[in-house]
Amino acid sequence: MCTGKCSKCIGITLFPLAACAIVSNILLYFPNGRVLQLSEITDLVWFFHGILGAGILVILPAFMMLGAGGAGCCANRCGMLLSVVLSVMGFAGGAYCAVISSLGLIGGPLCDTGDGEYLYPFRNDTLEDNYLFNQTTWSICKEPENIILWNIVLFSILLAIGVIEAILCFIQVINGLTGFICGTCMRKRKTNISGM
Repeated sequence: MCTGKCSKCIGITLFPLAACAIVSNILLYFPNGRVLQLSEITDLVWFFHGILGAGILVILPAFMMLGAGGAGCCANRCGMLLSVVLSVMGFAGGAYCAVISSLGLIGGPLCDTGDGEYLYPFRNDTLEDNYLFNQTTWSICKEPENIILWNIVLFSILLAIGVIEAILCFIQVINGLTGFICGTCMRKRKTNISGM
């Protein structure tokens, strides 16, 4: 088993996930491709859960994982230990993104219900009456157009990315601890016994 190669694979996987999270978070600022006033953008978008949480806080450990696993099967114990510390940070970033995305899905978007005033029409719904399970209530939001679908798709993508990143970073914590304790690669050594 080679923990260095495993570390490298996880690091490579985290890069596109972090990039998708950053793009998805940025798209939440422009519902349906429209530029809105700052006061008309859903409040949970300002927590930067995709840019900071699932983006930057995951890219940093991904770089370290590539460094820890980049040399292949070498005993890079210091690099593995540092990757454990940064992976805990990446786990926290992924979990943060998942929590904020869940809240965004449950609470619904900020929208104009037809009277020109932006409000959260679904924030006080119970889980049984949630707008996610009752598509007929979506017509309550008049502006921005398709804001509910926009938020559901992007918050769902961010939720999935956050969960996957948290799982991968947790795996790297275990992998890094194993690499630190046992070395980054355990392979059978061949011994040549001559003269027997």
